[in-house]
Amino acid sequence: MADWLINLGYWGLFVGSFVASTLVPFSSDVLLIGILALGGNPWTSLVVATAGNWLGGMSSYAIGWLGKWSRIERWLHISEEKLLAQKRRIDRWGVLLAFFAWLPVVGDIFAVGLGFYRIRPVSSAIFMFVGRFVRFLAWTLLYLRWGETITGLF
Repeated sequence: MADWLINLGYWGLFVGSFVASTLVPFSSDVLLIGILALGGNPWTSLVVATAGNWLGGMSSYAIGWLGKWSRIERWLHISEEKLLAQKRRIDRWGVLLAFFAWLPVVGDIFAVGLGFYRIRPVSSAIFMFVGRFVRFLAWTLLYLRWGETITGLF
C-alpha cells in the first residue's frame, strides 16, 4: 500500500512542480521535501520534480513565444518603448537567464520574456533544465544530509 501512495505522490509532485513553474505562485520545493519525508526515493523524486518544473517553465516560454506586441500593448498597456527596453536587458544576458528561470517571482518573467523575444529555444530549454535540476539536486542533497532539520523549516 505504501508504494501506491508514493507513486501517487510522484504524480502529485510532477503536477505540482509543473504548476509551480508557471505564473501560478506555488512552491515545488515544499512538495519535494514532503515526498522525501514520506519515504519517496530521492533520485526518483529529483527526476520527477525536475521534469515537471522544466516542462512548466517551457510552457511559460511557449506562452511568451505566442505573445504578440500588439496584444501586450493593448491588454497590458505596456508601450513599445518599454518592450524594447526590456528586450535590450534580455539581450544583454541572453540565454543565461534561462538558468535562473527557477527563481521565485522573476523566474516566470524570465521564461516568458525569453519566449517572447524568441531567444534560442534549444539553448533556453537546456539552460532552464540545468538550472532546475541543480535547484532540486541541492534540496535533495540537503534533505539526505539534514532531513529532520529541513523538514522542520517547512
